[in-house]
Amino acid sequence: MQNILNETIAIIILSVMPISELRGSIPLGLQLGLNPIFVFLISIIFNALVFFPIYFGLELFYHRFFYRFKFVNKCLERISKHKDKIDKYGFFGLVILVAIPLPFTGAWTGSGLSWLLRLEWKKSFFAIFIGVLIAGIVVLLISLSILKIF
Repeated sequence: MQNILNETIAIIILSVMPISELRGSIPLGLQLGLNPIFVFLISIIFNALVFFPIYFGLELFYHRFFYRFKFVNKCLERISKHKDKIDKYGFFGLVILVAIPLPFTGAWTGSGLSWLLRLEWKKSFFAIFIGVLIAGIVVLLISLSILKIF
């Protein structure tokens, strides 16, 4: 029982880390011999939940610290000039960005980008969750097929 708990904690830690995310947690869980559905569910749930500390943490830091920097304010001003395009493509762009299981794409990047683009947090979380779900399915299928080969 203790071993399963330790393995589950390892999967959770990898799924919330910025570089590994699902690309690390799902293969690890499968390699440890855990149930693929369990590994998939734990990985996507915890990876999607990364959204909240990133999005609201950036909001908190902006109002307490970042607003002092001209660079940050200039970036936000430039982004606001393209608000119509962002509103038009933001949701699907965010889904696609998060769904591609490559380094520097995923829930961390999507959460930061959604804050930077000033997207509504509920829509952003939904887009990121869909992207995480798609990426999780891709990583799970690739990992299962690789395990069957070896």
